[in-house]
Amino acid sequence: MSDKTLTRMDLSEAVFREVGLSRNDSAQLVESVLEHMSDALVRGEQVKISSFGTFSVREKAARVGRNPKTGQEVPINPRRVLTFRPSHLMKDRVADGNKK
Repeated sequence: MSDKTLTRMDLSEAVFREVGLSRNDSAQLVESVLEHMSDALVRGEQVKISSFGTFSVREKAARVGRNPKTGQEVPINPRRVLTFRPSHLMKDRVADGNKK
């Protein structure tokens, strides 16, 4: 595994190189796509990207947790959490990367 992280700047640079938009237009395109995805998730919609995976928001109910240090029970409030489910193609690509 590598410690490299793919950033927004990396994505906009890739759009710049591959598509040929200006650096500024490439950055705006990446920001726009991420904003549309975020807005859809906030509204509770799924974001499905073919051959990549599906982002969705899940409601988690209230429950009682336990502080691991003290053993004391602590209430955990209900909340919304973001989940990602990779496509089978993505799972296969990641698994094939382990064979190097």
